[in-house]
Amino acid sequence: MRVLLAHTPQMRRDYYGERSLSGLRAVADVKLHEGDDALDAAALVRAADDVDIIVADRMTAGPGEIFPLLPKLRAFVRCAVDIRNIDVSAASAAGVLVTQASAGFVQSVAELALGFMVDFSRGISRTTADYHAGRKPEVVMGRQLAGSTIGIIGYGSIGRYLAGIAKVLGMEVLVADPFVTIEDPAIRHLPLDDLLARADYVVCLAVANEQTENLIGQAALARMQRHAVFINLSRGNLVDEAALAAALREGRIAGAAMDVGRAPDQMPSPELARLFNVIATPHVGGLTPQAIEHQSSETVRQVAKIVAGEIPVGAVNADRWRRRP
Repeated sequence: MRVLLAHTPQMRRDYYGERSLSGLRAVADVKLHEGDDALDAAALVRAADDVDIIVADRMTAGPGEIFPLLPKLRAFVRCAVDIRNIDVSAASAAGVLVTQASAGFVQSVAELALGFMVDFSRGISRTTADYHAGRKPEVVMGRQLAGSTIGIIGYGSIGRYLAGIAKVLGMEVLVADPFVTIEDPAIRHLPLDDLLARADYVVCLAVANEQTENLIGQAALARMQRHAVFINLSRGNLVDEAALAAALREGRIAGAAMDVGRAPDQMPSPELARLFNVIATPHVGGLTPQAIEHQSSETVRQVAKIVAGEIPVGAVNADRWRRRP
């Protein structure tokens, strides 16, 4: 079978890797996308007209119109957890299997959250920038994480892992998530409004969907303490960026850190990232060798199963898969 690896050369280097590419070539004939831009719908149809399987990065969408135009396509394999830009219903109607990768970036993202908290607590980015610019940094009293309160919005795999780290550090841990039961007596399970009012660090890790769109807006930010820091490691969709910018400019919260936003490829928005009390990183929370290889190697295993006509782990519409080998 023939497979299109839709990653651009840079995305292939950063988010797939040579070991997984070699593994993919061992189970299928691999066609590479060599352009610098992500494939749009028309370009994807042209590139995939002779392939059985598409392995796509997060930038390569799977809109509904492509599936009737690719009668040979058997599966659309996503090398990421997020499949919101794949029209699963249209794929199912065409009999095309859709798969997603599992989260291999739990530790990586949680560690970045910890880094953000330490940075804000001790002014690392601020003073480093001053020294680099030849300025004398202002000496400011820091905050110790031990004894501080972290509020985690969303108690999924990353939230649970981060809560464990925070407990070891001696932090008070609050969690807001209406869909879980927390049995750990060391963690306080609170409504979101109460968490926002109590936490020194608010870490957003909730799932991005219609219900959480703009979850953190003017009302939520108004609940936070003036010395508190908001950290977003989920998706930009959860934040009303105009409200956050206003809260930051007016000093209603102390600062924000973000690895995601509403810019292309879920990057932090430049308008927010340039604010003096913001720390921003370019969507690198899961960009570690261990995290990337977890997901890319998983796609190799999925493709091997598909080639064998078997349903792989990670299939999201297995009951509608008609284009089996």
